[in-house]
Amino acid sequence: MAQLTLVQAVNDGLRTAMRADDRVVLLGEDIGVDGGVFRATEGLLQEFGPDRVIDTPLAESGIVGTAIGMAVYGLRPVAEIQFDGFLPPAFDQIVSHAARIRWRSRGRFHVPLVIRAPYGGGIRALEHHSESPEAYYAHTPGLKVVIPSNPYDTKGLLIASIRDPDPVIFFEPKRLYRAFREEVPEGDYEVPLGKARVARDGSDLTLIAWGSMVPVALQAAEEAEERDGVSVEVIDLRTLVPLDWGTIAQSVEKTGRVVVVQEAPRTGGFASELIALINDKLLLYLEAPVQRVTAPDTVIPLGRMEDYYLPDAGRVLRAIRKAVTF
Repeated sequence: MAQLTLVQAVNDGLRTAMRADDRVVLLGEDIGVDGGVFRATEGLLQEFGPDRVIDTPLAESGIVGTAIGMAVYGLRPVAEIQFDGFLPPAFDQIVSHAARIRWRSRGRFHVPLVIRAPYGGGIRALEHHSESPEAYYAHTPGLKVVIPSNPYDTKGLLIASIRDPDPVIFFEPKRLYRAFREEVPEGDYEVPLGKARVARDGSDLTLIAWGSMVPVALQAAEEAEERDGVSVEVIDLRTLVPLDWGTIAQSVEKTGRVVVVQEAPRTGGFASELIALINDKLLLYLEAPVQRVTAPDTVIPLGRMEDYYLPDAGRVLRAIRKAVTF
């Protein structure tokens, strides 16, 4: 197996899917000659040519609108949006069209489209380069939302997303792009959508996270055990939609205590939906109120102020202690 970073796993997943199916095409700003702003598509133009790796104008609505047309007529496009904060210009195409064509056509047409976008903070980027907008898309019927946290899952989830019959928003945690390496199998494999990963076994508390917050959660879990003797089970959701409720329920029934961590601002975030589901369905199993750790309800700041904005292991550890001492 190769030792790959997360961004290399993106590249390997795209290459694998393109070799297996000539209907897979890529389009986006600077993805061809330059290999993408993070070099996620480096080398693909040279292998597959300009008919399958398409440099587009700087026009997100045009990128996604064109990709929708490609998908409806039988291709399997993968559209790259350079940064999460550049998705709003394409919001109408995504929400009003990509997500609704199967419903609008009563199942006669579908949109096997993947929209890739680096998301989240942690790299000292400029304004509109560090948002965590997953809740917008998880709220939209007809869209699937996938957020990997490690290289192995990234490749397998990306291949599965490309082969899925419905539109997928595929958020890649940019702060993890080159943070570590992991063994990734060569060749073709899929990680199924809608199946969470138990990243760490535990018995006293369930800690739920996704994307860039998974390493933060794992660090907090280790510290909780070392300092307080608390056994923390960490669940990496992998996909927000479809959600693996079974894995969550099994863990919460076992532990009776829950902390949910999200990078996005607090109000209206996906953590709120998880807490509502847990309270609706598992209230009698709970030994304490569900805690959540989030960013504050403000625009992500620039530069070093990110360190005060983004949830860290210390904040998660305090939430764990609050839950277990209730």
